[in-house]
Amino acid sequence: MTRSPSQPATPAEREGRVLDRIDAFRKRRPRLLESVVTLAHGAGGKSSAALIDTVFVEAFRNPELEQLGDAAVLAVPGGDRLAFSTDSYVVQPLQFPGGSIGNLAVHGTVNDLAVSGARPQWLSAGFVIEEGFEIARLQEIVADMRDSAQAAGVQIVTGDTKVVGKGAADGMFISTAGVGVIPAGRRMSVELVRPGDKVLVSGTIGEHGMAVMLARGELAIEADIASDTAPVNLLVEAMLAAAPSTRWMRDATRGGVGTVCNELAQSAGVAVVIDEQALPVQQQVLGACDLLGIDPLYVANEGKFIAVVPAAEADSALAAMRAHPLGAAAEVIGEVMSEPEGIVALRTAFGGSRIVDMLVGDPLPRIC
Repeated sequence: MTRSPSQPATPAEREGRVLDRIDAFRKRRPRLLESVVTLAHGAGGKSSAALIDTVFVEAFRNPELEQLGDAAVLAVPGGDRLAFSTDSYVVQPLQFPGGSIGNLAVHGTVNDLAVSGARPQWLSAGFVIEEGFEIARLQEIVADMRDSAQAAGVQIVTGDTKVVGKGAADGMFISTAGVGVIPAGRRMSVELVRPGDKVLVSGTIGEHGMAVMLARGELAIEADIASDTAPVNLLVEAMLAAAPSTRWMRDATRGGVGTVCNELAQSAGVAVVIDEQALPVQQQVLGACDLLGIDPLYVANEGKFIAVVPAAEADSALAAMRAHPLGAAAEVIGEVMSEPEGIVALRTAFGGSRIVDMLVGDPLPRIC
């Protein structure tokens, strides 16, 4: 029997309409509404996506750029493929528990190459140094870069140095670019992600962002938290050897795990369901986040990545990660589902669920 248009909608119909409106809203591309650049545009969340899409992708549009991955995957004559990545580092303070801007400058680019499926080989380094910067401190930071490159098995083969006037660079900025070789037959893409796949994280989350924030000394909080900055390329290789059908990877830097999972859900047209109880978070980090009202899902990491693997290879991938020192705390944190498309949901410890949206605003500016 057909219901008359004048009859009130049933609870199921009303719920369906609400879900349709939510779905339509989530599928909209972020729009650039601001007339000036704000700190939020560098946070890796919605504002960043809007700025990149509206300004940079629109101006430079090409198939390689539009992949919008951590690195561009480029075909070269002879059938080989390279990954090419670039990044800039403006962290403040320049040195913090667990690392420095020098460590980040190497690890960040190495990790972008690694999660793109490449074996990192060569880096460039560009320095913008403020007049009056102490040479001894510069040598410390450069030594950190040297040690990080050696640990990752890469070489810094070219670079550039600029000096600017007092007050123009807040000490120092570093830019690095990197090139890696993608082994023949290795293919990862968000297009390969399927419902039923498992979502893994390579270790505890949130240490880097919290370490940097507390190191600034602006908060009356003391906690034994060190940055997780580290090169993940060898860990990635170990995991891929155990799970060769790995679908997709991304390092969870700005915007944290929550934003990375949203990028996955929206790009692949799937749902990602995370189990809150499976999320590995150090008690010190969790306590600091609780005090500051920050969700650790949105806190930056510099030595952790998210991987999507077929369910049949999840146990092998997890075992391989846990056998490596950097992956000892790896966990399967969720799964990919077909619906609701573009949504990230968190199953809470209390048995309920909530939507995890992309990062809005910038709770932790200049953390990398």
